[in-house]
Amino acid sequence: MSSRWIRTSTVAITAFAAVAAVGVGATAFDPYAASSQGAGRCPQFHVSPDGDDARGDGSRDAPWATPDKARDHIQDLGLNHERKMRCDIVVNLAEGDYPVDETIEFTEKDSGNNGHQVIYRSADGPGKANLVGAEPVTGWEPYQDGIYKAPVDLDAPFYTLFVDGDRATTARHPNRTSEDTHAPYLFSRLIEPEKEGVRDQIGYNPGEWDESADLGSYTSWPAQVTIWSGGSWSWFTDTVPIKNADVKDTDNKIILDHWTRYAMINSRSGSRYFLQNSLDFLDQAGEYYLDHEAGELYYKPAAGSMDGVTVMRPTVTTLVDIQGDTPEDKAHDITFDGLGVQYSDFVGWYRAGWTSAGDAGVPHEYPEYDRQIEMPRNRFGAVTLENTSNITLTRMHVRDTGYTGVYALFANDHLTVEDSLLENIGADGIKVEGGWPGEGDLTHAHTFRNLFIDHVGELVPGDASGIELMDTGDNTVEHVHVRHSARYGISLESRPEVVDGEQYTDNNTFRYIRIDAAGLDSGDMGAFYTYGVDNQEPHPVQNTVDQMVIGDVIPDPAGAMPDSGTRGVHMDAGGCGFAFSNVEVGRTTDQSYQSYDCNEVTNGNWEDDFDATQMQYDQIGVTDDFPFEIE
Repeated sequence: MSSRWIRTSTVAITAFAAVAAVGVGATAFDPYAASSQGAGRCPQFHVSPDGDDARGDGSRDAPWATPDKARDHIQDLGLNHERKMRCDIVVNLAEGDYPVDETIEFTEKDSGNNGHQVIYRSADGPGKANLVGAEPVTGWEPYQDGIYKAPVDLDAPFYTLFVDGDRATTARHPNRTSEDTHAPYLFSRLIEPEKEGVRDQIGYNPGEWDESADLGSYTSWPAQVTIWSGGSWSWFTDTVPIKNADVKDTDNKIILDHWTRYAMINSRSGSRYFLQNSLDFLDQAGEYYLDHEAGELYYKPAAGSMDGVTVMRPTVTTLVDIQGDTPEDKAHDITFDGLGVQYSDFVGWYRAGWTSAGDAGVPHEYPEYDRQIEMPRNRFGAVTLENTSNITLTRMHVRDTGYTGVYALFANDHLTVEDSLLENIGADGIKVEGGWPGEGDLTHAHTFRNLFIDHVGELVPGDASGIELMDTGDNTVEHVHVRHSARYGISLESRPEVVDGEQYTDNNTFRYIRIDAAGLDSGDMGAFYTYGVDNQEPHPVQNTVDQMVIGDVIPDPAGAMPDSGTRGVHMDAGGCGFAFSNVEVGRTTDQSYQSYDCNEVTNGNWEDDFDATQMQYDQIGVTDDFPFEIE
């Protein structure tokens, strides 16, 4: 579901504004200036797709082939040790693709020291050096009905596919009406009155789908259901393998391998869902099916031929992992400048959080947070951080991910993501997830600046957000443009049960924000959303939002969304202690602004005295020096 109107600029970037490294003793640095310093004073290394890890020496004339080799060389010689490091160490990656079939890992041993950085940069401009977490599929032959098939070497299955830079659709029923939405859907029905609360059975009406279709019941590679569980609630989506769909069962029910987040029925509606991952559903151009057991991939091209078509299957879920040993022994002072990060995988079973408080199996002061935090198997992104400090991602192009683009889990501080383009993301663009409330402020003081985040939630529409912040404070989010999300644009969340001061969600600044085309497949939401923040009186102002424009928040009518309406700003289950100023909201199906009487609003366009001259439209969204060309 790529939007091809975004492309990397062809204008060479010849200068790079100095980036301030945040933290005690940190100094400003300029990678381009650093690369020209005298030989022998500041280590310079070179990596190229044409390089050789075994024979190269990391020089310009004999580069290595992988950033892994440069990392190991720096560590082995102790060049970044605090006794040796006197300036930035720069690893220059030449233009081209760098296949990643195993996650590239950075630890505390790869850190910068003495106020200096270890920098991995795209030497030929932003997005030119591209880390590729996928490999091409070749050997296509005609199968039938315009479908082609090819052999795939499967040490492990994969759960998303990319064709000519777009995400392909897993063969499904009913077929989607648009490449940018998931609609239309089937609706679960009540099997029998006493099963209103079931979470592992979906009732259906005969004839809603071809019951002769092979759903792989009781096999290792079954079909799946993607469902907005909860009946009329349109809050989260589960993707769950099907255990059995017994057409001989007069109850007409589908039995799932795992519980969904919510039950299938409520008083207003059944849950919206579709079936996927069966060859019998492969009837529309752009769909694919993987026969894992046979090692065969099926795809139906739009042009009727595979000539000139590039198909990429993901090889990893995480391309870059930055993880210190402990929260006290962090990876720190590492910069990634201008790198492309492209293609990563999804999972076979996805559910957002545990279903009940305490399900994590570890006692917590606020066990309700079990229902908010991602389950352990889903705590990853294309770029993943844990136990880090002063990590900078600048001028990055992160795209075509199976799950989250950038995921910062637990103990991270002073993460900077700036001047970057994130597009075609499986879940959230950027996600910061703190620890359990009341147990220590683990993640804080991040900066997210000058970002264009486009098409998020392509595989997890039910909790999609351009930027999602959970149990984290002292953050700055500015000059951000989020476009095309099934649910949120930006969200800040904790839990409503938590005592103020134990949520760690204070002192966040949001300014110069633009959000377009949010809420495309959701209800009971806001393009700007908070949940369970500052719940006790007197609600002093502890978070600010200034200069924000939200476009229309209108669901796709084909989605038949049964929930309550869409909003521009929704301060949910608390959501207090905010000062809003200069906010403009387009059309919604509910209120422009919904909140308890616990926030301050100055110059919102839902008020009679709105003054548009106070809006700084020319500064909202990305700045004029954004390093990627957008239209």
